[in-house]
Amino acid sequence: MMLLLDVGNTHSHAALADEHRILKTRDFKTADVLDGHLPEQLRPFVGKHPIHSAALASVVPNASSHALAALHRFSTQPPIQISPKTLRGVGLDYPKPKTIGQDRLANAVAAHHHFGAPSVVVDFGTAVTFDVVSASGAYVGGIIAPGLAAMTDYLHEKTALLPRIRIREPRHIIGRTTREAMLTGAVHGYRGLVRQLIIELRTELRSPALPVIATGGYASLLASGLPEITAVRPNITLEGLRLLVLLHRPLDGHPPSIAGAPPSRRRPTTRSRAPE
Repeated sequence: MMLLLDVGNTHSHAALADEHRILKTRDFKTADVLDGHLPEQLRPFVGKHPIHSAALASVVPNASSHALAALHRFSTQPPIQISPKTLRGVGLDYPKPKTIGQDRLANAVAAHHHFGAPSVVVDFGTAVTFDVVSASGAYVGGIIAPGLAAMTDYLHEKTALLPRIRIREPRHIIGRTTREAMLTGAVHGYRGLVRQLIIELRTELRSPALPVIATGGYASLLASGLPEITAVRPNITLEGLRLLVLLHRPLDGHPPSIAGAPPSRRRPTTRSRAPE
């Protein structure tokens, strides 16, 4: 059994998985990691399952050492933290590899394995990030834009009369109240932003049928009005960590491999440019 951990800025996500799939997940506050309470959170989640492997993606440097120590308490093998050095399953062609968010690397591993190359993951979190796997099977960069909630909260905080709104699907395009007008501008406007970026990516990657995978808190809501999105995968970061564990595991003295990956147009490259 594997124990997987994705540490985000506000919330963190844990999963138990086997060689075939993620079995169950749990979300908790990242503050619990920073306060050293992670083992208490994980103990009832893990239960009596024997953990032979563990993997971590963290975008909070101050939390990483706490997370690794907690994972080590449950796993019989040292936990793997995803990084440019430990990356498997996707190439890397990026000027400053150390600056890439670890969750974005995990997203790229899962996207390449399940959807081939080129492919894109759109993560609808505090910020919306696009993670791009090129036709050669390498992570090459992406796009970062303000998140949907961040945009609406900013309007509330910087204006005297605009309220804070709950994000949901608008009933009409024309708002008959201030809240309805803000909701329409947020949801439909945000879909327009995402759609245009996908169009530009299709052109640059020369891939009219580009697979686009959505994840994050507002993925299902926004994807429902965006036919350009191929699939919604809430656990794609954890899935990338699951695949990373398998790719680090030697099999009978031979290099590890995973069956079932879709064919890419080219073989993945492991080339990376030297950090500046």
